[in-house]
Amino acid sequence: MVRLSDLPEPMRTNYAAMEMPAFPTTPWVKGPPLAQRRIALVSTAGLHRRGDRPFTYREATVRALPPGSESELAMTHISSNYDRTGFAEDPEVALPLGTLQALKAEGVVGAVAETHYSFMGAAEVAALPPHATALAAILKRDRVDSVVIAGV
Repeated sequence: MVRLSDLPEPMRTNYAAMEMPAFPTTPWVKGPPLAQRRIALVSTAGLHRRGDRPFTYREATVRALPPGSESELAMTHISSNYDRTGFAEDPEVALPLGTLQALKAEGVVGAVAETHYSFMGAAEVAALPPHATALAAILKRDRVDSVVIAGV
């Protein structure tokens, strides 16, 4: 991820002045010990299965990444500043599923959800809450205790 200070002008000034919405709540809850938690991954890399509709400019929707789809992932993150080289070389940088499964095998985490999810990081922030709320309901039905955000 690029640092704001590394961006050229006027891009740096534009991003620094960008208005961000305020959200009325910050829900935090305590959960079971990590070794008993069921974990899902949520990426911000704009990932989806090949053949699915690509993400579009500032789109805030979420895409499900079902079991077995790791080999057919595509990235349509829309930002022109986004470097896709790492993902092309190793998809784990955007969806660290192998790492999460290794943690489960070691007993560090209790279980790994079957389905994982992706947003596009260049989404319209104010449009995210209904999609995030819908995803939270899906995760709750899937008995997911915790989410690892794979921010890219």
